[in-house]
Amino acid sequence: MTAIRQEAVGQRFDPQRMQYARERTWAAVQGIRQRMRLGISEDEARAEAAEVFRQLGMERLWHPVIIRIGSNTTKTYRERSDPSVRLGENDIYFIDLGLVFDGHEGDAGDTFVTGHAPEQQACAEAARELFHIVADAWRTQGLSGQALYQFAGQRAEAMGWRLNHAIKGHRVSDFPHAVHKAGDLGELDEKPSSGLWILEIQLAHPTQPFGAFYEDLLSNDPA
Repeated sequence: MTAIRQEAVGQRFDPQRMQYARERTWAAVQGIRQRMRLGISEDEARAEAAEVFRQLGMERLWHPVIIRIGSNTTKTYRERSDPSVRLGENDIYFIDLGLVFDGHEGDAGDTFVTGHAPEQQACAEAARELFHIVADAWRTQGLSGQALYQFAGQRAEAMGWRLNHAIKGHRVSDFPHAVHKAGDLGELDEKPSSGLWILEIQLAHPTQPFGAFYEDLLSNDPA
């Protein structure tokens, strides 16, 4: 389906199954969101997530469940959370899931706010907005992965937020994509193909200790 080495897939790869994994992973994000409650810790939220996955028929995780609350939302996936943080009344949190359905990898993430927290709400909305701006630039301008993240950084600054440049997207495919050693989207010097790459956006408030995260599959179908 592509001549780019970083876009190699397995023999059982099926674009329709990729979309199915995408849809089910987004369903899991919303299922966890419904279980979030005031006072919950990240460890408790991950325990609640296991039941959501069971109900959806998830086959396995392909990356650890990441749920960040409050000040932990500024941390990248490799950084450890402060375990004492719990969800407050006017607070922010994000969910980042990498799940396997029907032998294919889904990866989805979004940020949510509790109570009345206008700055946090603006940050969550900015992460979603920037994702769609960058994804649209990919569709219409044919930008490489490297150019996409350069563009994302410029737009984030213009919007008044800091882009976390350590987060640069990645490959997905039939499980496990890791055998292809594709590297990050932000390192790709060609235009990424539809249905194979996750665009990740992580923003932080310029002065306050919170941030937001949004990710989804780059697809010619924006739905």
